Amino acid sequence: MFAIAVQPGQYRTYVLSDQAARSRLEVVPERGGMITRWQVQDQELLYLDQDRFANPELTVRGGIPILFPICGNLPDNTYLYQGKTYVLKQHGFARDLPWEVVEQVTDDRAAISLRLQSNEQTRSVYPFEFELNFTYHIRGCQLDIQQRYTNRSPDSMPLAFGLHPYFLAPNKSQLRFTIPSTQALDQRTGKVLPFAGSFNFQQEEIDWAFRSLFQSEATMYDDSRQLQVRLHYSSPYAILVFWTLQAQPFVCLEPWTAPRNALNTGDHLLHLEPGGTLAAQVSLTVSLG
Repeated sequence: MFAIAVQPGQYRTYVLSDQAARSRLEVVPERGGMITRWQVQDQELLYLDQDRFANPELTVRGGIPILFPICGNLPDNTYLYQGKTYVLKQHGFARDLPWEVVEQVTDDRAAISLRLQSNEQTRSVYPFEFELNFTYHIRGCQLDIQQRYTNRSPDSMPLAFGLHPYFLAPNKSQLRFTIPSTQALDQRTGKVLPFAGSFNFQQEEIDWAFRSLFQSEATMYDDSRQLQVRLHYSSPYAILVFWTLQAQPFVCLEPWTAPRNALNTGDHLLHLEPGGTLAAQVSLTVSLG
Protein backbone atom coordinates (compact mmCIF):
# COMPACT_ATOMS: atom_id res chain seq x y z
CA MET A 1 0.00 0.00 0.00
CA PHE A 2 2.80 2.41 0.92
CA ALA A 3 6.15 2.46 -0.87
CA ILE A 4 9.30 4.49 -1.43
CA ALA A 5 11.32 4.18 -4.61
CA VAL A 6 14.54 5.91 -5.62
CA GLN A 7 14.98 7.33 -9.11
CA PRO A 8 18.48 8.11 -10.37
CA GLY A 9 19.22 11.16 -12.49
CA GLN A 10 20.87 14.55 -12.15
CA TYR A 11 19.55 14.52 -8.58
CA ARG A 12 18.46 11.38 -6.76
CA THR A 13 14.69 11.55 -6.31
CA TYR A 14 12.75 9.71 -3.61
CA VAL A 15 9.23 8.79 -4.72
CA LEU A 16 6.73 8.21 -1.89
CA SER A 17 3.42 6.62 -2.79
CA ASP A 18 0.11 5.62 -1.26
CA GLN A 19 -1.11 3.27 -3.93
CA ALA A 20 -4.65 2.90 -2.59
CA ALA A 21 -5.19 6.67 -2.63
CA ARG A 22 -3.24 7.13 -5.90
CA SER A 23 -1.10 9.68 -4.12
CA ARG A 24 2.55 10.29 -5.03
CA LEU A 25 5.21 12.63 -3.64
CA GLU A 26 8.68 13.34 -5.02
CA VAL A 27 11.46 14.63 -2.74
CA VAL A 28 14.96 15.68 -3.81
CA PRO A 29 17.29 15.88 -0.78
CA GLU A 30 20.27 17.13 -2.80
CA ARG A 31 18.30 20.11 -4.11
CA GLY A 32 17.46 21.89 -0.89
CA GLY A 33 15.61 18.94 0.69
CA MET A 34 12.56 20.05 -1.23
CA ILE A 35 9.37 18.47 -2.48
CA THR A 36 9.32 18.80 -6.27
CA ARG A 37 6.07 17.04 -7.16
CA TRP A 38 2.80 15.98 -5.54
CA GLN A 39 0.01 14.12 -7.32
CA VAL A 40 -3.35 12.96 -6.01
CA GLN A 41 -5.57 10.85 -8.27
CA ASP A 42 -3.63 11.96 -11.37
CA GLN A 43 -4.01 15.65 -10.50
CA GLU A 44 -0.79 17.64 -10.41
CA LEU A 45 -0.83 19.92 -7.38
CA LEU A 46 2.52 21.68 -7.75
CA TYR A 47 4.26 23.74 -10.41
CA LEU A 48 7.96 23.23 -11.20
CA ASP A 49 10.21 25.19 -13.53
CA GLN A 50 12.29 22.30 -14.87
CA ASP A 51 15.01 24.50 -16.41
CA ARG A 52 15.73 26.31 -13.15
CA PHE A 53 15.58 23.03 -11.25
CA ALA A 54 18.23 21.53 -13.54
CA ASN A 55 20.59 24.50 -13.10
CA PRO A 56 22.39 24.29 -9.73
CA GLU A 57 23.42 27.95 -10.04
CA LEU A 58 19.78 29.07 -9.81
CA THR A 59 17.28 28.88 -6.98
CA VAL A 60 14.38 26.56 -7.74
CA ARG A 61 11.08 28.12 -8.76
CA GLY A 62 8.49 25.47 -8.02
CA GLY A 63 7.74 22.59 -5.66
CA ILE A 64 7.90 23.49 -1.96
CA PRO A 65 11.18 25.27 -1.11
CA ILE A 66 12.24 25.59 2.54
CA LEU A 67 12.85 29.09 3.92
CA PHE A 68 15.48 29.38 6.68
CA PRO A 69 16.85 31.28 8.60
CA ILE A 70 14.87 34.17 7.07
CA CYS A 71 11.70 34.65 5.07
CA GLY A 72 11.80 37.16 2.25
CA ASN A 73 14.74 39.48 1.73
CA LEU A 74 16.88 41.89 3.72
CA PRO A 75 17.81 45.43 2.58
CA ASP A 76 20.99 44.99 0.52
CA ASN A 77 20.90 41.34 1.66
CA THR A 78 22.58 42.34 4.93
CA TYR A 79 21.89 42.19 8.67
CA LEU A 80 23.79 43.22 11.77
CA TYR A 81 24.61 40.79 14.59
CA GLN A 82 26.83 41.72 17.56
CA GLY A 83 28.34 44.62 15.65
CA LYS A 84 29.21 42.60 12.55
CA THR A 85 27.51 42.78 9.16
CA TYR A 86 26.53 39.51 7.46
CA VAL A 87 25.30 38.90 3.93
CA LEU A 88 22.30 36.60 3.60
CA LYS A 89 20.35 36.25 0.38
CA GLN A 90 16.59 36.12 -0.02
CA HIS A 91 14.83 33.32 1.89
CA GLY A 92 18.14 32.11 3.35
CA PHE A 93 20.20 29.09 2.36
CA ALA A 94 18.27 25.95 3.35
CA ARG A 95 16.58 25.72 -0.06
CA ASP A 96 19.96 25.60 -1.84
CA LEU A 97 21.95 23.13 0.27
CA PRO A 98 21.97 19.31 0.11
CA TRP A 99 20.08 17.56 2.92
CA GLU A 100 20.78 14.11 4.36
CA VAL A 101 18.24 11.28 4.39
CA VAL A 102 18.03 9.85 7.91
CA GLU A 103 14.91 7.64 7.89
CA GLN A 104 12.31 6.07 5.60
CA VAL A 105 8.98 4.57 6.71
CA THR A 106 6.42 2.54 4.71
CA ASP A 107 4.25 0.83 7.33
CA ASP A 108 1.17 2.97 8.06
CA ARG A 109 2.25 5.82 5.77
CA ALA A 110 5.00 6.72 3.33
CA ALA A 111 7.48 9.00 5.08
CA ILE A 112 11.00 10.27 4.64
CA SER A 113 13.05 12.25 7.18
CA LEU A 114 15.82 14.66 6.17
CA ARG A 115 18.43 16.59 8.12
CA LEU A 116 20.42 19.77 7.52
CA GLN A 117 23.24 20.75 9.85
CA SER A 118 25.32 23.90 10.09
CA ASN A 119 28.67 23.89 8.31
CA GLU A 120 31.46 26.25 7.34
CA GLN A 121 29.39 27.67 4.49
CA THR A 122 26.36 28.46 6.67
CA ARG A 123 28.45 29.85 9.51
CA SER A 124 30.00 32.41 7.16
CA VAL A 125 26.58 34.05 6.67
CA TYR A 126 24.76 32.93 9.84
CA PRO A 127 27.10 32.44 12.81
CA PHE A 128 25.21 29.68 14.63
CA GLU A 129 25.33 25.93 15.03
CA PHE A 130 21.97 24.36 14.20
CA GLU A 131 20.20 21.23 13.10
CA LEU A 132 17.01 21.10 11.02
CA ASN A 133 14.92 17.94 10.78
CA PHE A 134 12.05 17.64 8.30
CA THR A 135 9.73 14.66 7.87
CA TYR A 136 7.48 14.51 4.83
CA HIS A 137 4.72 11.96 4.91
CA ILE A 138 1.68 11.18 2.81
CA ARG A 139 -1.39 9.16 3.60
CA GLY A 140 -4.55 9.37 1.53
CA CYS A 141 -5.00 12.89 0.20
CA GLN A 142 -2.92 14.55 2.91
CA LEU A 143 0.69 15.69 3.01
CA ASP A 144 2.23 16.50 6.40
CA ILE A 145 5.48 18.41 6.80
CA GLN A 146 6.83 18.01 10.33
CA GLN A 147 9.72 20.28 11.28
CA ARG A 148 12.22 20.55 14.14
CA TYR A 149 14.67 23.42 14.54
CA THR A 150 17.46 22.90 17.09
CA ASN A 151 20.04 25.38 18.35
CA ARG A 152 23.45 23.73 18.87
CA SER A 153 25.12 27.07 19.67
CA PRO A 154 26.23 28.34 23.09
CA ASP A 155 24.24 31.54 22.42
CA SER A 156 20.59 32.32 21.75
CA MET A 157 19.85 31.86 18.04
CA PRO A 158 17.55 34.30 16.16
CA LEU A 159 15.60 32.73 13.32
CA ALA A 160 12.59 32.81 11.07
CA PHE A 161 11.33 30.02 8.86
CA GLY A 162 8.67 29.25 6.30
CA LEU A 163 7.57 27.20 3.31
CA HIS A 164 7.04 28.42 -0.25
CA PRO A 165 4.52 26.09 -2.00
CA TYR A 166 4.05 26.72 -5.72
CA PHE A 167 0.54 25.50 -6.53
CA LEU A 168 -0.19 24.71 -10.16
CA ALA A 169 -2.81 27.17 -11.46
CA PRO A 170 -3.40 26.88 -15.22
CA ASN A 171 -6.57 29.00 -15.01
CA LYS A 172 -6.24 31.65 -12.30
CA SER A 173 -9.59 33.22 -13.15
CA GLN A 174 -11.21 30.11 -11.64
CA LEU A 175 -9.46 30.39 -8.29
CA ARG A 176 -11.08 31.40 -5.00
CA PHE A 177 -9.51 31.66 -1.56
CA THR A 178 -10.44 31.55 2.08
CA ILE A 179 -7.67 33.34 3.94
CA PRO A 180 -8.15 34.14 7.64
CA SER A 181 -7.62 37.89 7.36
CA THR A 182 -9.60 40.84 6.02
CA GLN A 183 -6.64 42.88 4.86
CA ALA A 184 -3.11 42.49 3.53
CA LEU A 185 0.06 44.49 3.10
CA ASP A 186 1.02 44.95 -0.54
CA GLN A 187 4.75 44.27 -0.23
CA ARG A 188 5.46 46.08 -3.51
CA THR A 189 3.77 49.38 -2.63
CA GLY A 190 3.62 49.32 1.18
CA LYS A 191 -0.14 49.91 1.12
CA VAL A 192 -2.61 48.00 3.31
CA LEU A 193 -5.48 46.70 1.17
CA PRO A 194 -8.81 45.02 1.94
CA PHE A 195 -9.28 41.36 1.05
CA ALA A 196 -12.57 39.62 0.28
CA GLY A 197 -11.51 36.26 -1.14
CA SER A 198 -10.16 37.02 -4.62
CA PHE A 199 -7.25 38.70 -6.39
CA ASN A 200 -6.89 40.79 -9.53
CA PHE A 201 -4.80 38.47 -11.66
CA GLN A 202 -4.49 41.08 -14.41
CA GLN A 203 -1.66 42.61 -12.39
CA GLU A 204 1.87 41.80 -13.47
CA GLU A 205 2.75 40.66 -9.95
CA ILE A 206 0.89 40.15 -6.67
CA ASP A 207 2.90 40.05 -3.46
CA TRP A 208 0.65 40.38 -0.39
CA ALA A 209 1.42 39.60 3.24
CA PHE A 210 -1.53 38.66 5.47
CA ARG A 211 -1.05 39.32 9.16
CA SER A 212 -3.44 39.31 12.13
CA LEU A 213 -4.59 35.82 11.11
CA PHE A 214 -7.67 34.74 13.05
CA GLN A 215 -7.29 30.99 12.47
CA SER A 216 -4.60 28.52 11.42
CA GLU A 217 -6.09 27.39 8.13
CA ALA A 218 -6.48 28.71 4.57
CA THR A 219 -8.06 27.14 1.49
CA MET A 220 -7.58 27.50 -2.25
CA TYR A 221 -10.47 26.47 -4.51
CA ASP A 222 -9.78 25.70 -8.18
CA ASP A 223 -13.19 25.54 -9.84
CA SER A 224 -11.74 24.72 -13.26
CA ARG A 225 -10.24 21.49 -11.94
CA GLN A 226 -12.86 20.90 -9.25
CA LEU A 227 -10.36 20.61 -6.47
CA GLN A 228 -9.47 22.41 -3.29
CA VAL A 229 -6.31 22.49 -1.23
CA ARG A 230 -6.54 23.20 2.49
CA LEU A 231 -3.42 24.56 4.18
CA HIS A 232 -3.16 24.09 7.93
CA TYR A 233 -0.23 25.46 9.94
CA SER A 234 0.77 25.26 13.59
CA SER A 235 2.34 27.93 15.74
CA PRO A 236 4.64 29.80 15.49
CA TYR A 237 3.50 30.47 11.91
CA ALA A 238 1.98 33.94 12.03
CA ILE A 239 1.91 35.28 8.46
CA LEU A 240 0.62 34.08 5.09
CA VAL A 241 2.19 35.48 1.94
CA PHE A 242 0.45 35.27 -1.43
CA TRP A 243 2.68 35.66 -4.48
CA THR A 244 2.20 35.15 -8.20
CA LEU A 245 3.37 36.45 -11.57
CA GLN A 246 0.85 37.16 -14.29
CA ALA A 247 2.67 35.20 -17.00
CA GLN A 248 3.25 32.07 -14.91
CA PRO A 249 0.79 29.21 -14.15
CA PHE A 250 1.32 29.15 -10.40
CA VAL A 251 0.21 30.81 -7.19
CA CYS A 252 2.10 30.65 -3.92
CA LEU A 253 0.44 30.63 -0.51
CA GLU A 254 3.30 30.65 1.97
CA PRO A 255 3.25 30.23 5.76
CA TRP A 256 5.96 32.38 7.39
CA THR A 257 6.86 32.85 11.05
CA ALA A 258 8.13 36.41 10.54
CA PRO A 259 8.01 39.11 7.87
CA ARG A 260 10.78 40.42 5.68
CA ASN A 261 13.80 41.93 7.41
CA ALA A 262 12.94 40.42 10.81
CA LEU A 263 16.61 39.76 11.55
CA ASN A 264 17.12 43.53 11.58
CA THR A 265 13.80 44.75 12.99
CA GLY A 266 13.02 41.93 15.43
CA ASP A 267 9.41 41.83 14.18
CA HIS A 268 8.05 38.36 15.10
CA LEU A 269 11.65 37.12 15.20
CA LEU A 270 12.04 33.83 17.07
CA HIS A 271 14.88 33.08 19.49
CA LEU A 272 16.02 29.59 20.42
CA GLU A 273 18.00 29.19 23.61
CA PRO A 274 21.14 27.00 23.57
CA GLY A 275 20.13 23.37 23.17
CA GLY A 276 16.53 24.36 22.53
CA THR A 277 14.29 22.76 19.90
CA LEU A 278 11.22 24.25 18.24
CA ALA A 279 8.67 22.02 16.49
CA ALA A 280 6.18 23.07 13.81
CA GLN A 281 3.91 21.41 11.29
CA VAL A 282 2.25 22.29 8.00
CA SER A 283 -0.41 20.02 6.49
CA LEU A 284 -1.90 20.13 3.01
CA THR A 285 -5.13 18.28 2.29
CA VAL A 286 -6.66 17.87 -1.17
CA SER A 287 -10.37 17.37 -1.90
CA LEU A 288 -11.50 16.45 -5.42
CA GLY A 289 -14.84 16.70 -7.15
